[in-house]
Amino acid sequence: MASRRHKIFNLSIIMIPWLSLLFIGKRSMQRYSFAGAIIVIFEIINHLYGHKRKWWKFYDKPKSFIKDELPFSIGPYMPFSMWLLKFSFGNFKKFVLLNVISDGLFAFFFIDVLKKMKIIRLNRLSHLQFFIYLHYKAYLLYGVQYLFEKIKRYR
Repeated sequence: MASRRHKIFNLSIIMIPWLSLLFIGKRSMQRYSFAGAIIVIFEIINHLYGHKRKWWKFYDKPKSFIKDELPFSIGPYMPFSMWLLKFSFGNFKKFVLLNVISDGLFAFFFIDVLKKMKIIRLNRLSHLQFFIYLHYKAYLLYGVQYLFEKIKRYR
């Protein structure tokens, strides 16, 4: 059974990022939602693989992909990806810099906060490996959006 702390955490990492999209604007929502959806699907596949390989460990038992990894996939990834694209698409260096900062904060700082909260800890990955696991998807996100814009232009 998930602890109360874990349930509140899961609810907050799903609700807060999605509520933030109220401020992104209709045009940006339409423009970046396809790439955001693709990255969520890709992230779910990555989380399933990481779950199987035991790259991280959730404290609450019983272990369940739905209560453990899935909130991370459907919560922050799509809204955060859309915000990053809104602020930096068209400027690849800025996009990479913002992703390095955000992925670095999560991999080197926030994951330790989650460990202290007894939510999750890294198991078979170092902080650097976890950073690479997070960061490589940024290039996929940018590439998908770039191709989407190119295809849209030729219609």
